[in-house]
Parts: sequence; C-alpha cells; structure tokens
Amino acid sequence: MTGNTVTVVLTLLLISAVGTKGKALPRSAIELRCQCVGTHSKFILPKFIHNVNIIPSGPHCKNVEVIATLTDSREVCLEPTAPWVKLIIKAILDK
Repeated sequence: MTGNTVTVVLTLLLISAVGTKGKALPRSAIELRCQCVGTHSKFILPKFIHNVNIIPSGPHCKNVEVIATLTDSREVCLEPTAPWVKLIIKAILDK
C-alpha cells in the first residue's frame, strides 16, 4: 500500500472510533463482548432518562456497564464511577 492509502485508512478508522464514544453496541452483541465502546460521564437530567440497565461484569465483559435509555429512545453508556451515576445505581438497588 502506498503512504496515501495508509493515511486514508487510518483517518477513516480514527473518525469511526471518535463517532462511537458513549454509544452502546447493537443488542446482537449482548453475550459476546462489552456493549459499551465508551462511556458518557456528563450529567443527564433524570427527566430525560426513561430506563437504566445495569449489566454486571462477567465472562463477556470485565466492566460493569450502565446503559441509559433516554426519552428520545437513544441508548447512552454511562460511566459507572461518576458520582451522579453512582447515585442512580444506589437508588435503583435500594428499591
């Protein structure tokens, strides 16, 4: 491959990696690997969160995953160590 081809391929890979931050993988990957490619740690108002799924670590993924479904049906992977996410998890577990 020429230098230009390698540069184009690497640029496309970088762009695709940046675009996936904080998004969940499709549900078809549930048992094969981690669902969260990256996590979102900025505060989300609770009124915009429709549902929260907590997926414990296991053989499929070494990380605890917290996936929030927003009111507009988007799924966002939350950073489990963020203080506001810890409060949400505690509230769910206390129910």
